[in-house]
Amino acid sequence: MREEVEKALVKVRPILQRDGGDVELIDVNDQGVVLVKLQGACKGCPGATMTLKAIIENLLVKEVKGVTQVIGI
Repeated sequence: MREEVEKALVKVRPILQRDGGDVELIDVNDQGVVLVKLQGACKGCPGATMTLKAIIENLLVKEVKGVTQVIGI
């Protein structure tokens, strides 16, 4: 599942990088929980939670079978 998550994150990276940010995949567990770390301008941004849930989690849940949740660390 980790490889599929990495492939899906490639689709969201240009959106984040356009604003000076990025996302790093930390872990994917057996329950489908994906841990990511926002970087650059996304780190600490007031819209980080929205980015995490509305963009990253939405994409991963739709595109990677078994993903249930995305958590930022």
